[in-house]
Order: sequence, then C-alpha cells, then structure tokens
Amino acid sequence: MNTPIPWDTVIPIIRATVGNTPLPSVSEIAVGKKDPFRILVSTMISPRTKDEVTLAASERLFRRADTPEAMAELTEEEIGSLIFPAGFYRVKARYILETSRKLIEDYSGRVPSTLKDLLNLPGVGLKIANLTLSLGFDIDAICVDIHVHRISNRNGWVATKTPEETEKELSKILPKRYWREINELLVRFGKTVCTPVSPFCGTCGLKDRCPRVGITRSR
Repeated sequence: MNTPIPWDTVIPIIRATVGNTPLPSVSEIAVGKKDPFRILVSTMISPRTKDEVTLAASERLFRRADTPEAMAELTEEEIGSLIFPAGFYRVKARYILETSRKLIEDYSGRVPSTLKDLLNLPGVGLKIANLTLSLGFDIDAICVDIHVHRISNRNGWVATKTPEETEKELSKILPKRYWREINELLVRFGKTVCTPVSPFCGTCGLKDRCPRVGITRSR
C-alpha cells in the first residue's frame, strides 16, 4: 500500500518556498480583473509562450477587445498581430476568433462554467478549460501544465506519461481544497526551484521527502 502524501505539510512548504515570486501571467490577469473571458483568452495565448510575452500580448489584445462581441469584430490577422510574438500566434488567433463567435452564437456571449461546454470551444483543451474554471469561476479544478506534470512525477506523487494522466491521478489523491491553488504554486516552484534542468535540490524544502525521480543532475 502506498504511503499517503502529507499534503498539509507539503503544500505549506511549497507556499513558503515560492514566497513573493511573480505570479503566472494568467493569474496576474485574473488578479487585475476576474473576467472569465479574459482568463479564457489569455490562457489560449499562453501555451509555448513565456509569461511576460503572454501578459503583454493579452494586454495589447484586451485594449482593443475584451468581450466576445468586440473580439468577433476583429479579423484573424488583427488578432494575430496583436498577440505576436506568442508561439503559434496565427493558429491561436484563429481559435480566439472562432471561440468568440461560438460564445456569441451558442452561449449568449458568456463563457460557460462547465468542463463539457468549455471543451466544446475551438482550441480549448483540458488545461485551458480547467484553468478557466479555477480562475474564472472559483470552481475546484486541477490545471496540469508541464510544471505540474514534471514536479508531480519527480516527487513520486504520480507515475504518469502525460499531463492528462497526471490530472486524472492527482484528482484522486490531492484534497479538493488545494485543486485551485496547485497550478499557480507549482508553476512558480518549477520556475525558481524545481527547474526542468538541474533543479535546486540542495536548497529545496522538499528535499528530505522527494525521491527525485528522473533527476540526473541537480544543484
């Protein structure tokens, strides 16, 4: 039988470790204005894009359009130029425009608050949907990105191959009270301590309880 993870010890250690490090871009946008549409769109911009680029691109776009109706008035090319140099900006521009139109046509211009409906939007996958639910609606949902996936496996909390598998397994073992918080915490932790290459294991608050799965070099 696997030993239960002492989450009430682990989570406070991670909180203390990340301290006042910068928030992820979408969390920053949510703090500024808790609007599900802005959160949805900025999350659509964020994949394979640095946080500072995502934040700047989102702010440029929202100055022109921050509702589905206003966004639908723009062209795909205009949206693309506003979010450049976000990764795959042309594809993202198309999805943002198509999603805005679908919100108007099928949801009266409102972002839906169910996983099923969010996944029905163009370009919206599980990560984007869960982060929108969490930050936009305060609904308990686990958003698993590359940081959450990596750190969860390194610590031996899960043994999974994909973020989708990690989301499924974490939902079984992580108390719901931490679901909304886990993405923001582990993104910050993954950028400052548990980095992709040569993590700072020597100064990590979890070093005495982490099996360091897959780590070949650390600091």
